[in-house]
Amino acid sequence: QVQLVESGGGLVQPGGSLRLSCAASRSTLDYYAVGWYRQAPGKERELVARMLPYSGTTYADSVKGRFTISRDNAKNTVYLQMNSLKPEDTAAYYCKINTYWGQGTQVTVSS
Repeated sequence: QVQLVESGGGLVQPGGSLRLSCAASRSTLDYYAVGWYRQAPGKERELVARMLPYSGTTYADSVKGRFTISRDNAKNTVYLQMNSLKPEDTAAYYCKINTYWGQGTQVTVSS
């Protein structure tokens, strides 16, 4: 069993930045896909960014050029750097490592 704990969400104005973190309870990042998903009220959960082992990254079209996924294997942590945030980025953000999900962290973009 792996526990994932997200942090870094909050309220930010349009155009602002946030960095989300997802800390895993044990070493898992070397071999598994890691990803960030989001779910807005009344909508389905959608992929935001994903990083595969020994492979590249995938981003949703809506965040390309603004968001960056990265990981620190030594710290068992996955990050999502979010720049130029828009109101439509408002959602609960979840990290996923292999088949494990975090509890989510809320991101609200509003003036």
